[in-house]
Amino acid sequence: MTDRPVAEMSFEEAMAELEQVVGQLERGDVALEASIQLYERGAELKKRCETKLKEAEEKVAAITLDGDGNPAGLKPVEGL
Repeated sequence: MTDRPVAEMSFEEAMAELEQVVGQLERGDVALEASIQLYERGAELKKRCETKLKEAEEKVAAITLDGDGNPAGLKPVEGL
């Protein structure tokens, strides 16, 4: 687990750390107080991953297709 703020992490970084957190919690070899901190960090990481996925989905949804289904350009997406 890193001390890096979750808000600064890329999707890949947050997902990798989330996998580490889940692994530690599943093993059950962490003291109660540390488990609580891990759980809280994991919740933040999960939220970050969901946010980054939503952003990616919105960008993909903004790709327009021509009549043959080929990418033809981008249309503006509100809020981006």
